[in-house]
Amino acid sequence: MAEIFKDSRKREYLNSEGADRPLKSPVPHEVLVRARAYRKRRLVEQLIAHDCAAGLFYDPCNIRYATDVANMQVWMLHNASRYAVVCADSHAIAFEYKRSEHMTQGFETVNETRTARTWFYMTAGDRRPERVEAWADEIADILREHGGGNVRLAVDRLELSGVDALRRRGITLVEGQDIAEKARVIKSEDEIALMRWTIRVCEAGMARMYEASEPGRTENEIWAELHFENARSGGEWLETRLCTSGQHTNPWLQEASDHACRYGDILAFDTDMIGPYGYCADLSRSWTIGHTRMTAGQRDLYLHALEQISHNVSIIRPGMSFAEFNDAAWRIPERFQPCRYGLALHGVGMADEWPSVPNHVDFARAYSGSLEEGMTVCVESLIGEQGGPECIKLETQVLLTEKGAVRLDSFPFEEV
Repeated sequence: MAEIFKDSRKREYLNSEGADRPLKSPVPHEVLVRARAYRKRRLVEQLIAHDCAAGLFYDPCNIRYATDVANMQVWMLHNASRYAVVCADSHAIAFEYKRSEHMTQGFETVNETRTARTWFYMTAGDRRPERVEAWADEIADILREHGGGNVRLAVDRLELSGVDALRRRGITLVEGQDIAEKARVIKSEDEIALMRWTIRVCEAGMARMYEASEPGRTENEIWAELHFENARSGGEWLETRLCTSGQHTNPWLQEASDHACRYGDILAFDTDMIGPYGYCADLSRSWTIGHTRMTAGQRDLYLHALEQISHNVSIIRPGMSFAEFNDAAWRIPERFQPCRYGLALHGVGMADEWPSVPNHVDFARAYSGSLEEGMTVCVESLIGEQGGPECIKLETQVLLTEKGAVRLDSFPFEEV
């Protein structure tokens, strides 16, 4: 039997008050208030820069960024039952799900609350035409009141009926997702404080996963530990189900299942966790089931993954173009390229965000851009061989400062 090597450092990330207690945020309310004001101001500045009278936002992450109001976030991702209009004069109107208008109480970012008009097929059926017309009339009235004659409206997502109805009213539609992403990309110190707390909660969940990584436990059981810690500590949801063991790690992008984990197999996961305050903790780790010492093959994969992460974090600096980053990035050995991860790094905030920078093998499909001070990005690695028994997945979350990248997570990598 392989030697057991349980890393006591990871236990330190559990709640020091006891594993049966949720984590309580130490972030003062005034930090949250300042972060809200900063985010709304960033969005208004982008609307003005793009000569838009207002922005109409349906993406729950964009609504959260603009107003900080959260309301059935996951359900709203596929049911257009709430939206927000943010005007270039800074007047923000929250359109909330009927009889949940009270959800905006106490939010200084919201100047006015109205009941959302829904017209997607589930709620409107064959009455969609009349409902969409009433909705469009209201949006047009807002532009007339706050636009000063400007009829340019930024929209992040909208069904065709709504597009046609607004255009019939002489409204010029502008791509709003670009505007929202450009606003979200630079984080304030207060935002970083909120993000650090989400990461703290995530790492407590990862510690629970580590404790639960025993033979016979299913992938689902281990994955549930992260959900549990996030939910009880005020977090919101997990965007994926990437928690697999043994052969299920290769190829990557298989989902957690009722597969019973085996002694000595690799467990690999990617948190993709939307935690407290709506911020994302996107971290990946890999370790062995039963906490055995890694085999020579597992150790070889792990060391390459750790080298990729360490090297790419070390070269990041503000002002570096994506092309310059690619030129200096770690080169994936040819034997690992068929199993490579598609990205070298990506932005992160209230979810995965712009930018998305491919690794060197795929860089021909990259777009232009540069890294900037105040960005938060995740640096990724996936190492395995095609047809091999396992893959190693690692990922860290960093803040770009004038001196380079500073890691925001600290959960230990394996000692190999």
